[in-house]
Amino acid sequence: MLSDRFRSHANLRNLTFAFALVLFVWVVWYCYTGFGGAQELVSRLLPIALILQVLFMYQKDFLYKWLPAIANHVLVAFYIGICIYAFVYFLFEYEEIAIYRQGSYTTQDFVVGLLMFLLVMELSRLAHPVLFWVNFVLVLYTLYGFLSPLDFFWHPGTSFYRVVTSSTVEMSNGIYGIYGQIAVTLIAAFLLLAAIANGFGAQRAMILVMQRLAGNSRQMVPQAAVMGSMAIGMVSGSGSANAVVVGTITIPLMKRYGVPGVFAGAVETAASMGGLLMPPMMGVGAFLMSEFLGVPYWDVVVRGFALAFVYYASLALAVYLLCVQLLPREPIEALKVSAYNQVKTSIFFIAVAFLMVLMGGLGMGELLAALYTAAFMFVLLLANFLYFKHVLKDPAVAQETFLGNVRLSIETHADMTSYLTLLLATLGIMIGLFTVTGFINRMGGMLLDLGSWHIMALIFMSFVFGWLVGMGLPPTATYIIGAIVIVGPLTKLGVNPWVAHFFIFLISVWGELSPPTSLTAAISARIAEASFMRTMWVALKICLPVTLMTFAIFTRTDIVVNPGWPQIAATLLVLIGTGGTAFAMFGRFTENPAGDILLRVALAFFAFVTMFHPDANVAMAAAAVALPATMVGIWRHRQIAPSKGGLQSQPVS
Repeated sequence: MLSDRFRSHANLRNLTFAFALVLFVWVVWYCYTGFGGAQELVSRLLPIALILQVLFMYQKDFLYKWLPAIANHVLVAFYIGICIYAFVYFLFEYEEIAIYRQGSYTTQDFVVGLLMFLLVMELSRLAHPVLFWVNFVLVLYTLYGFLSPLDFFWHPGTSFYRVVTSSTVEMSNGIYGIYGQIAVTLIAAFLLLAAIANGFGAQRAMILVMQRLAGNSRQMVPQAAVMGSMAIGMVSGSGSANAVVVGTITIPLMKRYGVPGVFAGAVETAASMGGLLMPPMMGVGAFLMSEFLGVPYWDVVVRGFALAFVYYASLALAVYLLCVQLLPREPIEALKVSAYNQVKTSIFFIAVAFLMVLMGGLGMGELLAALYTAAFMFVLLLANFLYFKHVLKDPAVAQETFLGNVRLSIETHADMTSYLTLLLATLGIMIGLFTVTGFINRMGGMLLDLGSWHIMALIFMSFVFGWLVGMGLPPTATYIIGAIVIVGPLTKLGVNPWVAHFFIFLISVWGELSPPTSLTAAISARIAEASFMRTMWVALKICLPVTLMTFAIFTRTDIVVNPGWPQIAATLLVLIGTGGTAFAMFGRFTENPAGDILLRVALAFFAFVTMFHPDANVAMAAAAVALPATMVGIWRHRQIAPSKGGLQSQPVS
């Protein structure tokens, strides 16, 4: 009887939950105590995170479909065994490796490092194939750089032993380096918020409330995707995750009310991309930025609000202008949202405000602020759950259980943390190999030579370089490479470090939207059952006005340099510029084509002057023309642009 009960609980999902619980408790404990430091923590938690990633992959499907089931079982057990071996070894040998044996490692040190190196490479091949092949080529380049016929790429080469140790046991770079440390500290701490919100259904509740705010206007239905993605972006920090969470609800809703599939997918793609900009999470790049600049994370967050405000306000305007053309004005029935979901949404935003107060008002450290906010959110959501389930006996809560919600929270945290830890460990190998080969120094020297000719040439080439990198790599990888290769030359030529880093940060966001590997567009297109390429191109067009913000920060520097009133003034100027450009692209002043084009070109001119003229007085004078012209244009657009009968084909494709 007892053995039967044991067998019923001895399954893959419960094993995964056991490791997830260990990771969750360890992260909470570290956030509260900070015991041992980040480097020791990553030596403990990296093996656990890799075990979780293996188990999560295995729950979805076999790791190797071309192998029989028994072979998959054996390999999974072998991978978990490697992680346990590394965990135990570092548990007892960490101090010796980190302090006393640096540069003179034992054979067993090398063996442990080699096994972990190969495991991370293999898991990256399964989860991040592009990054795997980049690292594979880099390994060959590190070993055989002396064979390069080009002087720029030539280096004397190094041994495989050096490749392994620099990527593992040296701990200054590689899988145990700064990127892995950030994954299991700052990122894992802030993911507590997203996990608890998801566990108690606050994320879905927010989307429903945003749909309700759209009211009974058919033309406002797509704004639910914009607002929902903005809200979820506060804790997701990922475009693809945002598209999965929000898009599964908003895209079918848009299609139900007549929005073409391509446009619905494009709107969700563009809105989800803003999750990489939306504080307080802002994507992994924001945490890395605080580390690169050596500043508290709050300093990055307070600047990120300005960029996110411009992004979503401009995006909302562009989507609205297009929806006025696409959709008729006939009203629809407004969505009804239960009181339970309304309270959950309120709790979420109260928790975010609480986090802002802790970090910005009280100056509390990021780890403690995230931990206290997660606890605060958990207590409120739990109280809300107990009240509606046991006091009011609300049918909306009938299917939920306390243990089920807690378990989902812990599993969500483990899933997101393990995935990002693997990603950053993979990037740690990449940057470590870049450092060993000296490629970063040579690339930086080339950019400095280009910048000595003209700073605009350096900015343009940096954008092209970042865009090309972003076409194949995720935003985090693009930002890290850009921050290491490009920021140095920019700052040496007099560009403020904040401007340089946010320039690279915005390029990395734009790179995620670029063909041919936009994961966010692929997810949205699949949900919308639309063409991936058409969805991506329409999303690019919708976001084009916002892309100008990438360059506007060089002239309106206060938006990222001087928080406070100067930042607010610069933010408004950039918003007026991007809003005017959006109308020039998608709006209509008159029904006469020639006159309409002339007026829109004139508005685009004043919008560009507002954003890019170096003289603030001239920019404000241009804004004084662009703002009222845009407002009048929106009013005129509402009169002359609406669909006269049925849906138009697709004006933006």
